[in-house]
Amino acid sequence: MQPSLSTKNEAKLNRQKKRKFMTIQRKEGLQGYLFIAPWIIGFLLFTAGPLLFSLYGSFTNYDITSRMEFIGFKNYIRMFTDDDLFWVSLTNTLYYVVISVPLTTVGAIILAVLLNQGVPGMRVYRTIFYLPAVLSGVGVYLLWMQLLSPSSGLVDTFLSWFGIDGPAWLFDPKWTKPALIFMKMWSVGGGMLLYLASLQGVPKSLYEAAEIDGANAFQRFRHITLPMITPVIFFDLVTSLIGAFQIFQEAYVMSKNGDGGPNNSLLFFNLHMWNKAFKAFDMGYAMAMSWLLFIVVLILTIINLKLAPRWVHYDGEDRK
Repeated sequence: MQPSLSTKNEAKLNRQKKRKFMTIQRKEGLQGYLFIAPWIIGFLLFTAGPLLFSLYGSFTNYDITSRMEFIGFKNYIRMFTDDDLFWVSLTNTLYYVVISVPLTTVGAIILAVLLNQGVPGMRVYRTIFYLPAVLSGVGVYLLWMQLLSPSSGLVDTFLSWFGIDGPAWLFDPKWTKPALIFMKMWSVGGGMLLYLASLQGVPKSLYEAAEIDGANAFQRFRHITLPMITPVIFFDLVTSLIGAFQIFQEAYVMSKNGDGGPNNSLLFFNLHMWNKAFKAFDMGYAMAMSWLLFIVVLILTIINLKLAPRWVHYDGEDRK
């Protein structure tokens, strides 16, 4: 049975509409790519390109002045077998990460809880505690070098009022890293602001119900406050972990242009990598170090992501 003329015309009209729709769709897609072209070009030139270059360079002997000589995994083998300062820098960095990240996280949470109280003038207190997070750069590090001076620093002067002989801080290998952690604690206002915003989003009805059930302040904090702010805790932990592994400026400025401080106690991984790249011009080795750091941070981040469902609570999710 032959299709009727109206059926043929309808099929033809549908094909025309489909071709027109596909033409419009391709045109809109092209316009979309044109709009994001500046970002794509920038990403390829300034992110993906250097990233791939450093990956290849990590397998070469490269000192900027000569051509790259492919040497395979020798840079990575050399890291673990023929560079004593590599282990020193890695140990210093792990020490800083393990101590500073939990302390700054807990400190920011406690500070946020205290500043979340309905006390008159609380906005002023919040501003005061947040201000150190705004300050950054060499000026802050020079300021702390003066504060931690064993002879005239305000920190040791304050301790002397209580009959305590303050340590030499940046001149004593045992106290250099604690000094930097102490300085880091001074600027927990950034994390405090995140936790403060999260705390203000916790429904008050939960606290009221807990009070009716007889829960005390600690129990309310343990069973209501902490679970409700776990997404922010998780975000802060991941970003703080990545930032702690990248510590460089503080050690470079406070150890006199990157010499690593007394007994290499401030020779962190990034500082050692910088010295290899821009003092020894051993670029291939420095690129290998950067990729090792990337792999370590990536593995730790993946572990955090895998463990997150066990303790991070998202409002509205179906937890079974």
